[in-house]
Amino acid sequence: MTEVIRVNFTRPMPVFPLPDDVLLPHAIKAIHVFEPRYRQMIDETLDRSGQICLAVYESEDWKQHYEDRASLRPVVCVGQLVRHESLPDGRHNILLHGICRARIERLIEPTGQRMYRLAVLRPLERLDADPPPMEDVRIELQSILQCPFLQRLRCIETVTEWIDRDEISTHALLELIGFAIVRDTEVRYRLLSEPEPKTRAEIIMCELHRLSKVVSTASRQSHKRWPKGASWN
Repeated sequence: MTEVIRVNFTRPMPVFPLPDDVLLPHAIKAIHVFEPRYRQMIDETLDRSGQICLAVYESEDWKQHYEDRASLRPVVCVGQLVRHESLPDGRHNILLHGICRARIERLIEPTGQRMYRLAVLRPLERLDADPPPMEDVRIELQSILQCPFLQRLRCIETVTEWIDRDEISTHALLELIGFAIVRDTEVRYRLLSEPEPKTRAEIIMCELHRLSKVVSTASRQSHKRWPKGASWN
């Protein structure tokens, strides 16, 4: 998206929690919304700013406390609804475009007719300043991605295209690579929680080197020895 999207942090924002997925700014995530409280959230959000924050549950035993409002991790990604499909039974298919990082300052529990939580947020980064160009980071990323083992990843062609597009800033490139390549929820949450672009670049480069070693090891093994359903993709 090329237009500037503004977030009003003076107003509480609807919270959509997920157990094991993290959205990063600039990335786009498809979500199927079926639970009544979140169907209500989407219905009401479509009549307002079209913005919600995507949160992550704090612990692995969130199912045990689900109806009692399981605790959430403090950092969220504010997202903009960019596509929406209403289904006949009230469910929704949506595309959520990540806008920025934010921290939950206060949760507002459901009350009255509202079945979902709201959160008072504050931004983790300055939204009124351009990020540093980081050309050195871009060059290093390009070099790392030339590794023959990383070339085997299914998403590598798309990532290479992003690097070659001058209109995609290095700042945005880091977010897109993190979302496309980093699958571990903990690592991706570290990327979301980190306000410094340079530190995010270091996290992503470490993950790329780790993936390269994993693929290298897997390539030396016969596929017959892999665990069922496993591969380096």
